[in-house]
Amino acid sequence: MIEHDSGDKPMDAQGIAPFELYAIRYARHSGRKAHDNYIGAVDFHDAESDLEYYVWVARRNSEVYVIDTGFEERSALERGRELLISVKDGLALVGVAAESVEHVILTHLHYDHAGTLDQFPKARFHIQDAEPAYATGRCMCHSALRQPFNVEDIVSFVRKLYGGQVEFHRGDTELAPGLTLHLIGGHTAGLQVVRVWTKRGWVVIASDATHLYGNIERQIPFPAVYNVGDMLEGHKRVRSLADSSRHIIPGHDPQVMQRYPALSPQTAGKVVRLDVAPNNPAE
Repeated sequence: MIEHDSGDKPMDAQGIAPFELYAIRYARHSGRKAHDNYIGAVDFHDAESDLEYYVWVARRNSEVYVIDTGFEERSALERGRELLISVKDGLALVGVAAESVEHVILTHLHYDHAGTLDQFPKARFHIQDAEPAYATGRCMCHSALRQPFNVEDIVSFVRKLYGGQVEFHRGDTELAPGLTLHLIGGHTAGLQVVRVWTKRGWVVIASDATHLYGNIERQIPFPAVYNVGDMLEGHKRVRSLADSSRHIIPGHDPQVMQRYPALSPQTAGKVVRLDVAPNNPAE
């Protein structure tokens, strides 16, 4: 792969103003083994990585796009996850009030990405056509595919749909200059990633197109998968959308909090900036 790394300097984007981009860590899951993170026998450093859970915010002046909505305390207790901060309180750390958000991008409908929808009463929810069809269709007859969904979250989504708050997309879509959606699939039938123009170039919020850096770097799929082939092809697509490997943000890797600088000393370990270069230039 040829990488075009823009470092800290914005490339020509036809005069598009850059977005600020943040990752907010709200939960974690410890004690995972290599087979929990990678299909097949693996033996390399960090293969037994814990998972951390994030929502993301892209902001440009008055424009605010929240990417995914996380889960709440009940799901944390039911699934043995540690909730570090509520998503609503996490958003407040970057000056975003959930009740005022007008745009929420749902990368997919798994419990850890599409809970707490009721905390966004004014939002329009952006999703790929294929995702609700998958989450409410015949594939949900299989417990292995159904397990990562929370039925109450799906019901909440349907209520938002019937309330006129859902906007469907099919494939690549530009939501705003400098912010685009791209259908990937693989992990779920309708998984989408978000490409964001920042002052360091095009950053891709890959969400669960790659849970960990190791999945995409080693081309080893994550075990929670609908279509393995699509997941692997999705790795290629994500790399083509990002300016370099340093511009790809995985959905659950603890290294995100280590590689990128905190928004402020007060938010260390909670919020990092993704619109600036990683702390280690080699990353």
